[in-house]
Amino acid sequence: MFKQLLQLFSILLFGQLALAQQSPIPEGAFYHKDQEGEHSLILQDGYFMHAVYLVDQKSFKYSEGGTYQVKGDALVQRLEFSTRAPETVGKERNFQLDIDKKGMTWKHAGVSTQWQRVDDGNTGLAGNWRITGRKEGDSLRSIQPGPRKTLKILSGTRFQWAAINTATHEFFGTGGGTYTFTNGTYTEYIEFFSRDASRVGASLSFKGEVMGKDWHHSGTSSTGKPIYEIWSREK
Repeated sequence: MFKQLLQLFSILLFGQLALAQQSPIPEGAFYHKDQEGEHSLILQDGYFMHAVYLVDQKSFKYSEGGTYQVKGDALVQRLEFSTRAPETVGKERNFQLDIDKKGMTWKHAGVSTQWQRVDDGNTGLAGNWRITGRKEGDSLRSIQPGPRKTLKILSGTRFQWAAINTATHEFFGTGGGTYTFTNGTYTEYIEFFSRDASRVGASLSFKGEVMGKDWHHSGTSSTGKPIYEIWSREK
């Protein structure tokens, strides 16, 4: 009996030590700048997007994204798109993770990167959203889940969208920057756009309303066309 109790105590103690060694799951927006450019990183709802750009030059460098989880002290990413290295799509990579209130440090392939926290992803429209409906004329067309998808990930203050195909590893475009959501008005301030550099510095405002897990998004596009979209939270 004493031996069984000792074994049970050891199991419980080992479990507590394992939990203590588990790094917290990072969420929100992070930033750093180096010789490549400005780095924006958003982690939300188990999904991440990372973009590198130069606002003052209206220059988009590259972007990548996919799912992530924390295992022990490692941040494990599985890429769903990469404009820099498409051959890495579908593969995992591990970063040694050290996180605190001010930001986080991760190490990979002998390189250490320090990220400054921008926000903690607890306000605004924070989440990983996927477009699931679009109005065409007076009809609302549902967009069924599949490998071809458009995602928009938002922290408390930053956003990035990406159109991708996870089956073919195709990348169709991305853009991002900061946003505000106040009194039913959603406004984007564009800092990078892979398709059209002239859009950098522009702002676009739309009506926004969250109904359960759906975000109804309506207004006028940058080309003057009316839009009505439904985005559903992936989590």
